Amino acid sequence: MSRDDHDTRDEKPATAVAPGTPIRQVPIAWEALEDAFENNAPEVHSYLHLETGEVIRIVDGIADPQMHQRVMNDTTYLRVEPVSSREQYRWMERFIATVEESEFRDKLVQAIDGKGAFRRFKDVLMSYPVDRERWFAFRSERLRSCMEGWLQAHAIEAVQRQQWRVPTAEEVRPAAEESDKPARRNRAAIAEAHRRRLHELADQLPARELDAAVAFLEFLRERKHLPRPKAKGEGTLEAGDTTASGETALDLASDAPPRGPNGTNDERADEPQA
Repeated sequence: MSRDDHDTRDEKPATAVAPGTPIRQVPIAWEALEDAFENNAPEVHSYLHLETGEVIRIVDGIADPQMHQRVMNDTTYLRVEPVSSREQYRWMERFIATVEESEFRDKLVQAIDGKGAFRRFKDVLMSYPVDRERWFAFRSERLRSCMEGWLQAHAIEAVQRQQWRVPTAEEVRPAAEESDKPARRNRAAIAEAHRRRLHELADQLPARELDAAVAFLEFLRERKHLPRPKAKGEGTLEAGDTTASGETALDLASDAPPRGPNGTNDERADEPQA
């Protein structure tokens, strides 16, 4: 009996679905389910959500035990049965049998001998990128076969998941160009709202108030041609401030014409008294 025949005989057959069991369609997250099937650490527990197809992972000592208990009792979750270390070890043996180069094959045979076989096997493959990719494809094929058998045993049919479509640049260009001018759009919208409000108020004013409203609006219209008033303190100098020529406000005040008794400038203050 060959090694492959012995391995096939020892494999655990998938449990057959009971007749009449309804088939449940689930959008399987294949990558997450593949990770769950590959990770057989005893402290890691993976569950498939039967509605969303997502896989959650609960680690002993990290996750809340009560939360783990709730997931176990929730019928919308199904415990994922990972591939055993023994079976994954057989995969490495079968892959080594496909290697043609004798020196490389001998390295792999030595790597899987004893404790730490999986880590040493991967370390050897790091120096052989082509065969490393062959191993990934080899392993993924067997993981997919195990997953499909497990899904079939639980009356689950994998359906296509919703694809997230990324819009093209031309599709989003108008929105992007419009968003570049938020201030202009906001000002125009606010002005239009104010104009509508003015019309509403004008229609509601009593006749005797219309003359005053028109006069005030005309005043506002003419005021836009006047220079804007300066802010408080703008254009004035306080004591100690310096001008461009270096003069201070006190210097300028000392050069100002003297004031008369009534507070106005009076150049005659310097004239001799009669």
